[in-house]
Amino acid sequence: MKTTALNAKILQFSIQIKFKCFCTISPPDFQTLLRKPNLLESSIVSALKSISSSPSLISHGQQLHSLVLKSGLESNVYIQNSLMSMYSKLGLFSCAKSIFGSSHKLDYVSCNIMLAGNVKYGRLDDAYELFVKMPLRNCVSYTTMIMGLAQNEYYGDAIRLFREMRLSGVVPGEVTMASVISAYARVNADERSAKLLHGLVLKLGLHLPVIVSTNLVLLYCMSSCVSDARIIFDEMVEKNVVSWNVMLNGYVKAGLVDLGRELFGEIPLKDVVSWGTMIDGYVQVGRLREALALYSEMRYTRLCPNEVMIVDIVSACGQAAKLIEGQQFHVLVVKMGFNCYDFMQATLIHFYGACAEIELACLQFDEANKDHVACWNALIAGLMRYGMVNDASHLFSMMPERDVFSWSSMISGYSQNGQLNLAIELFHEMVAKGIKPNEITMIGVFSAISSLGDLNEGIRAHDYMDKNSIPISDNLSAAIIDMYAKCANVDLALEMFYRVRDETRDVSPWNAIICGLAMHGHAEMSLRIFSELQRRNINLNSITFIGVLSACCHAGLVEAGEEHFKNMKTVYGLEPNIKHYGCMVDLFGRAGRLREAEELVKSMPMKADVVIWGTLLAACKMHGNTDIGERAAENLAKVEPSHGPSRVLLSNLYADAGRWEDAFSVRNRMRSEKLARSPGYSGIM
Repeated sequence: MKTTALNAKILQFSIQIKFKCFCTISPPDFQTLLRKPNLLESSIVSALKSISSSPSLISHGQQLHSLVLKSGLESNVYIQNSLMSMYSKLGLFSCAKSIFGSSHKLDYVSCNIMLAGNVKYGRLDDAYELFVKMPLRNCVSYTTMIMGLAQNEYYGDAIRLFREMRLSGVVPGEVTMASVISAYARVNADERSAKLLHGLVLKLGLHLPVIVSTNLVLLYCMSSCVSDARIIFDEMVEKNVVSWNVMLNGYVKAGLVDLGRELFGEIPLKDVVSWGTMIDGYVQVGRLREALALYSEMRYTRLCPNEVMIVDIVSACGQAAKLIEGQQFHVLVVKMGFNCYDFMQATLIHFYGACAEIELACLQFDEANKDHVACWNALIAGLMRYGMVNDASHLFSMMPERDVFSWSSMISGYSQNGQLNLAIELFHEMVAKGIKPNEITMIGVFSAISSLGDLNEGIRAHDYMDKNSIPISDNLSAAIIDMYAKCANVDLALEMFYRVRDETRDVSPWNAIICGLAMHGHAEMSLRIFSELQRRNINLNSITFIGVLSACCHAGLVEAGEEHFKNMKTVYGLEPNIKHYGCMVDLFGRAGRLREAEELVKSMPMKADVVIWGTLLAACKMHGNTDIGERAAENLAKVEPSHGPSRVLLSNLYADAGRWEDAFSVRNRMRSEKLARSPGYSGIM
């Protein structure tokens, strides 16, 4: 740090010496310089260039400008360009603009200087207007404009301008390619685009600069081609910390956390972004213990966390309901002064709400900035999560201002708490007030409609989305497919699935259609779509296999079901949960393989619940197996002694086997224990 400061002082002193030497030239010597215009020009240009690198010397630059005007040199294009460049770099862009506007002999270099200044100060409209008027556009002109558009997130415009550049025959440079590749990574990230841009980079011989190769790694990662990204990364001649972080982030976003951890260990100089990315990777896959261990390891390096990392960890503690750990980070937030940030307050409110500490969430809300809508939203979400619907509604009514997330939290909360009609009514009120719903809103709406089974309402909501151009994410398309399936319209569910199938990167829409088809008995089609899914570069999850095993149940495909159940762990690394075991018990039970079903229940790594034993008992009733049925009923009674329907099933099982005394005995015990079978009801009356 001391060396850097010393170098800066030496540079500044050197510039001042140059300026003073130039300004103290005697009049006769200056007249001599005037007779040598090339020498004078180069001296002034050199002095202006030196001043441009140090904002504290702006007064020297203005004095030199005065000297230029007195000497009648203001019409010299090279000096004018140097003056414009100096003023632009030192923050006096209006002065640069004045010089540019008063000149009649400006060349393309002048235009490029002004173009860069407009971009630097966020005047994109002025920049584009100048760009269009330029008599000659070279690589610098196009690159400056493309960079400006990309930096301001006009990625599509940046890509279109690059195509225009190529058609005009202007050869791009390394900065051009880096900006364009970065723009593609944000909007058009697919394997084809990545390959085409990679090919162009190789053709132009621009693959060696670190800025280009790093952005290629980013594009391949964003295109879900992590292995291709790694090949480019390994071939890079030079790597900086950004290159390492981009590759690491690629692994993390793809869910390849263990590969990411290996790469993380190889990073020669880790910054806070490296640590934060790896910690986030563990958080995203639910490995909070490892995330916290890595955080502790980071602290030993004397690196301090930033607010983004703290938000990430506190949010993860909320998701995992780790109250003590989260409170330790709350202390750190206060120590580091991060509690002054409104978004941190909202995160803490959400954390306490997720940990069922509603009182602490309310206390945190009391300390928060009441003008920050996210704090209100976080408390509403916490109240809704624990069924405090009236309190949430009251809080919603008191809000001084509401955003789309406020409405979405209420709609989702009503839906999750069974207040389905209120969810739909609030959605209609939201639309009537002119507030445009987002993805989360619509997921809550479709969830409520699914539970109501109201197909007409679902079609209207879907039409509203299309007419208002609400973007369809993977989760939203899954909600629509699920809604149509639960409203018993398989054709519309399939239509929606085929509409998004080739664009989806997540498994959720596939899960929705596989489960929906299985639910309606279309087992063959469900399994056919699952086979197609296996050929795609999409990570399967546990929900996928619930749909697959359900389809096997409906079709009676016992061997196929066994194979899929086994592959969950051996091929896809997924641990079966109690629902998967329930599907297998049902599969064996329907096929009459009751002994295998019972053995599977005994081998389960978790305790069997009412559903498991009830499924086995129902299968025994179907196939008349009283021995296994008795054991299933006995175990079911241990899990839930007051479960009346299971006693009825056992009684009927005895009756079917002609064991009337046992049947009457079960019924008598039900009466003595005051158990009753669930009453029937009509869905019409």
